[in-house]
Amino acid sequence: MRLSTYLKIFPCPDNPGHLILYATRRAAVVRVPEKTLHQIENGTLPENDQKELSRLGILVPDPEKEREEVRTRFADANRLTKRFHAIVVLNLDCNLACPYCFEEGVRGKYAMSAETAALLVEWIEREQLAHGRKVSLDFYGGEPLLSTGLIRFIATRLAKSSADKGLPFEFSLVTNGTLLDRPLALELAALGMKEAKITLDGPRDTHDRSRPFVNGNGSFDTIVRNIREICDVIGVQVGGNFTRENYREFPSLLDHLLQVGITPEKLRAVQFNQVTGRIGAPGIPDYASSCNCTDEEWIHRATLYLRDEILKRGFSTPKPGPAGCMVEFRHDLVVNIDGTIYKCPAFVGREGFAVGDLRSGIVSAGETYNLDVWNKPECLECAYLPLCFGGCRFLEFLRSGKIDDVDCWKSFLDATLEGCILQDLRYRPHGKQQLA
Repeated sequence: MRLSTYLKIFPCPDNPGHLILYATRRAAVVRVPEKTLHQIENGTLPENDQKELSRLGILVPDPEKEREEVRTRFADANRLTKRFHAIVVLNLDCNLACPYCFEEGVRGKYAMSAETAALLVEWIEREQLAHGRKVSLDFYGGEPLLSTGLIRFIATRLAKSSADKGLPFEFSLVTNGTLLDRPLALELAALGMKEAKITLDGPRDTHDRSRPFVNGNGSFDTIVRNIREICDVIGVQVGGNFTRENYREFPSLLDHLLQVGITPEKLRAVQFNQVTGRIGAPGIPDYASSCNCTDEEWIHRATLYLRDEILKRGFSTPKPGPAGCMVEFRHDLVVNIDGTIYKCPAFVGREGFAVGDLRSGIVSAGETYNLDVWNKPECLECAYLPLCFGGCRFLEFLRSGKIDDVDCWKSFLDATLEGCILQDLRYRPHGKQQLA
């Protein structure tokens, strides 16, 4: 048995003579005596320990076979999946006036028509449900709840069609939270809504500067009231977008949530990411967690600081773990308001990145999005590959104007991964494995 290629080894600060092993393919963490590595090298590791480290993906029988399994990960997943997921852009309208809005310049009174919504339902019924795939949708905007009638129509039709096939149907919202009161949450939950991701950009004054209503009034109190009223109806994730100047203010938001009764068990997760700007600037705020790597030292510092503040108050936040851009998954798509289909929300509306439409169908996304950009020796030999798989194609596109190289996360992960692992061991010790 050999050590996995996809393994990071860190010192164990609270237990001298021990090491922390982190398998990036499995997101498995184990603390072992330093002698364990010597036993692996000389073939004297006890059989029980060998079995446990193999189960966790830390030991592998054949590193070449392991690299091949990683190389074919998405092909295997696409062959086996019985799930279809789509981000559905319902409109480009919004009742907030966020100064960093990613859609500034294209935002307006534009919405999906009833005809396009019907085409979407028919296409999903024909191309997905008929092939036995369960359907999961994210309704997106603009502000999707300005198109609540479309949500009702699409969800009602697909819930019935799915039930007729004996398949589940569910949807979620990426919403600013101002319109999602309890009566609406109850109504949409009955149609299949499971979760909403809602943004709070720090405590009241900070948030209201970043996310005012279009009339200039603050939105913070409305959003917090709605979260408090709906978190027993659906799952709620709280996100937030920080800057270099304000990230240290965000712990006050967490304290406020606790004070008003939004306690950790009432939220599925809390995660903050840096403000990523308008079209032409890196990333998109609502999906920044998959495109948030950067070489700027202040972001490394802010990432670890805010994550620690979240965890020490008992809130959940994502653990480091295997990731993959949605462009790699054949049955993950973005449907724009006009029925044009893309593979990533950051490329919606950009010339040359559509992969079809609801009327004519889909063409291969392989060449357009360079799906195998990470499939090269230097990436396959990198321990971080399962955590990034080439990173964010949009960030690379912004840097070079094309997608012909990876958006490498190595420097970001070098700076933050060990700290994240130590935070999880400190605040979530039940997830740790230990060998004597």
